Amino acid sequence: MDLDTVHIEALPAGRIRDAAPELGALLQDAVHGGASVGFLAPLSGGDAAAWWRSVAREAEEGVRSVWAARDGDGALLGVVTLVRATHPNQRHRGDISKLLVHTAARGRGLGRRLLSAAEAGAVDLGLTLLVLDTETGSAAEGLYRSAGWTRAGVIPGYAAGPDGVPMPTTYYYKALG
Repeated sequence: MDLDTVHIEALPAGRIRDAAPELGALLQDAVHGGASVGFLAPLSGGDAAAWWRSVAREAEEGVRSVWAARDGDGALLGVVTLVRATHPNQRHRGDISKLLVHTAARGRGLGRRLLSAAEAGAVDLGLTLLVLDTETGSAAEGLYRSAGWTRAGVIPGYAAGPDGVPMPTTYYYKALG
């Protein structure tokens, strides 16, 4: 994969809905590859696509933004979402969620590009603080640290991996500005 041919674009709600099966396949790839992203294995294509259709509703409501990375042939390689806090005292912050890169495209800097796109989108929305959580000890931790994120702490047994076994989760934050 040549990163020069990869295009990252924001997806409006209608495009998310239309691409739900394709986005669902990417989510399945992550879960079946062992990523702790909120789902248990095996994850059906129907359930994965249904989750993306719920994301489309959140996008319509202005709560979630989605960026997708495609190669020069239009194949979906990765995605990231940004969820804005909605309580009056939290509207300055958002959560990075579901940073997914297809197993065939990992290790080439695409995760960093997607993360940068979401951070830039957050700045455009006027957000000043981002948070995220990830499986403790995962490869993603190196990405977040190298991208300027600060480790806030670890919660033991916070979330189950795709196999259903609880594991520790590390929280990170990044001030924007």
